[in-house]
Amino acid sequence: MSRKFPHTYVIIFILILLAAMTTLVVPAGQYERELIDSGGSKRELIKPGSYTQTEAQPQTWQVFSAFYKGFVRSPGIIVFILILGGVFWILNESKAIDSGVTWFLRKSTKLEKYALFRQVGIHNIIITLVMLMFSFFGAIFGMSEETIAFVIIFVPLAVSMGYDSIVGICMCFIGAGIGFAGCLLNPFTLGIAQEISGIPLFSGIEYRLVIWMVINIVGIGYVLFYASRIRKHPALSPVYQEDDYWRNQHSKAGEEMEQAAVKRTRLTFLLVFAVTLVYAVLIPVSSIQSGNLSLRLPLLPVLSILFAIFGWVTVRKSIQFFVLNLLFFTILYLMVGVMSFGWGLKELAALFFALGLAAGFSMGKSPNDITRLFIAGAKDILSAALVVGLAGGIIVILEDGRVIDTFLHAVATSMQGLGKVGALSVMYSFQSALNMVITSGTAKAALIMPILRDISEMIGLSKQATVTAFHIGDGFTNLITPTSGVLIGVLEMARIPFHKWFKWAWKLILLLTIIGFLLLIPTVTMKLPGF
Repeated sequence: MSRKFPHTYVIIFILILLAAMTTLVVPAGQYERELIDSGGSKRELIKPGSYTQTEAQPQTWQVFSAFYKGFVRSPGIIVFILILGGVFWILNESKAIDSGVTWFLRKSTKLEKYALFRQVGIHNIIITLVMLMFSFFGAIFGMSEETIAFVIIFVPLAVSMGYDSIVGICMCFIGAGIGFAGCLLNPFTLGIAQEISGIPLFSGIEYRLVIWMVINIVGIGYVLFYASRIRKHPALSPVYQEDDYWRNQHSKAGEEMEQAAVKRTRLTFLLVFAVTLVYAVLIPVSSIQSGNLSLRLPLLPVLSILFAIFGWVTVRKSIQFFVLNLLFFTILYLMVGVMSFGWGLKELAALFFALGLAAGFSMGKSPNDITRLFIAGAKDILSAALVVGLAGGIIVILEDGRVIDTFLHAVATSMQGLGKVGALSVMYSFQSALNMVITSGTAKAALIMPILRDISEMIGLSKQATVTAFHIGDGFTNLITPTSGVLIGVLEMARIPFHKWFKWAWKLILLLTIIGFLLLIPTVTMKLPGF
């Protein structure tokens, strides 16, 4: 009889127990903290050299309250996941995404009549371009949580192209993760780390561009190799059975809804256009900033005009295409909101909630029907939200047990006398391991960069090299750790069990981690711009 792989909940609870055991044997300690003003917001930083041992705070019965405290710690992403689940359940009712996928594949297949597209493979081009797009988003503004919303688009697309849901996950989630590690201009990790280190903001971009290109070549190449193998032998996919859900959905894509709701669709179009027009008038010019570069563009007016054009065309075509148009412009507004207005999960959740209401109304659904669909979707994704709360319990146990600073102090002490390459190796390894406990790049930057900065000064290591070790180490292991709320949300949306994802992804993550370390070596052995 074969052993069953532990459920994700079981894995995380075991990690909570291990964290609690750690507080029984590891001495409690604490660094002093200080509040600094950074970019108009307060940030708490460690004061290097201030570590002292404190009274032990062993965590015993607290393992049972960790679930509750984990929820309290991470309410934003939990609510975001539940809202997305409800909204996409409403969208699925319209078959809009499946109809859009069918239309896209029919159009893209026509390109194969050209020799170049036929030789390279139109599907290979699609996968590559989508992954590069998300990698760029991850490198520029740290796209992470937002990828959850794209799963419902690219998983059906990948399955319809003859691949599996893992390829769909790779197109958006892995693509963004690779870019996050490459970190060209990400203000939330690179910007904060460089600010704390006291080096010019976004300096050293020349070599970071090399890093970004290399890990993209490796990551995308790996995914294309796997995709080619699965297309030839679909049954070899580890999620072949799970993908029956997406195959069944796609088989119904041609079903048209009754057109009785066409009046409601036109009314929805007019209402949404009126809202976009109001904001276009109120905010005629928006700023996009990246480092010292600032662009002022009429983004909202342009989007409003485009919505008027495409909205009217899709209203006349079918309800499905109009709902798909709503989704498309929701994503465009998401990009503008994140890049120009600094939107967070609250604003994104509100945007998608409005999308769900507009889609339901345009389909002719009553308020009660929309509510029932939303609740059904929230129930369907509830397990992902519970995992996020449970995973938050790990860091709660370690924080309350006062052992995190002890680990930081031990790492700082262990790097003395190792030399530049040795110290850089320890920094990179520790950062990669820390992702298991703390998944927020911003939080990790504020936590460990003050210590790493001082260590760099003591051993004569370039601070730019230290920052590079931090942001590369912050990228890859986040894509496989069960404590990552984003990963669990993505997997639940795609209906991929965590153990099957882990079994597939560990080789890719290991390869990228090794490549990342090799790319660190030139930062101490070569003279590089900004280093």
